[in-house]
Amino acid sequence: MTSMPVPERLGSHLKRAEQALSAAKSAALKGTGLTVPQYAALLHLSDNPGISAAALARACAVTAPTMNTVLRNLQESGLIERSPHEWHKNILETRLTEKGEKVLAEADTRAVRVERGLAAEFSPEERDTLVTLLGRCIDHLQSTRHA
Repeated sequence: MTSMPVPERLGSHLKRAEQALSAAKSAALKGTGLTVPQYAALLHLSDNPGISAAALARACAVTAPTMNTVLRNLQESGLIERSPHEWHKNILETRLTEKGEKVLAEADTRAVRVERGLAAEFSPEERDTLVTLLGRCIDHLQSTRHA
């Protein structure tokens, strides 16, 4: 077996970057009462009112059981409401409440500050290159997942 030193493993660098971003967003969201997964769910809900829990889980890259926990906590906090779909009664549509919209607006201001700070570390050309390279990582990993 040929081992690869950890510093040379791209996966290690990607994971560390993701963890650092998550920690920075978690710190930024602290005053809003939201966790990063809750913020992500509210953000996707704001763009996709009525989305199902399964579709929301895919959009947020979490498992269905995790999303159900996130949604239950958001509903108990009065930030979302869930109601049966008009035609598919076994599917619950999820929407932000007025309170949810207000909390999301504050949380998004804080999260965008983190994103802008990160973006400022790169020139516009470097940002474009980074996005392209990360896209290639994603494409490759998704194509080999089914191989």
